[in-house]
Amino acid sequence: MGRIFERFAQSVAGWAGRPPAFAFAFLIIIVWGTSGPLFHWSDTWQLVINTGTTIVTFLMVFLIQNAQNRDAAALQAKLDEVIRAVDKARNEFIGIEHLSEKQLLDIRDRLEREFGEAVPIPHETIEKVLSRR
Repeated sequence: MGRIFERFAQSVAGWAGRPPAFAFAFLIIIVWGTSGPLFHWSDTWQLVINTGTTIVTFLMVFLIQNAQNRDAAALQAKLDEVIRAVDKARNEFIGIEHLSEKQLLDIRDRLEREFGEAVPIPHETIEKVLSRR
């Protein structure tokens, strides 16, 4: 059952991010909007679109979250492999995604201090990168 859901979630998340999905959703809104006079702009007419969009949004949250979780896990596995493969990399960084937020922030701060002391970055370089458009 889990594998079926994963395939379904991956497919839907992939489809939902493509232009045809947007065009389909836009078409539904156009049809709904132009049908307003036919239904005399009634509360039921408004309820149809509100209910439909709420249901779709609710379900999409779970499907997209599943796809993101899978992508994040795959990316983490790839990064762990890179750490293992690079001779000078610190193997202690493998698995740090399981640490608390405070621990991760402490590690980041220490790395920034360490990097800042080892290789100072000229401000002009940062400004040049930030000014790219």
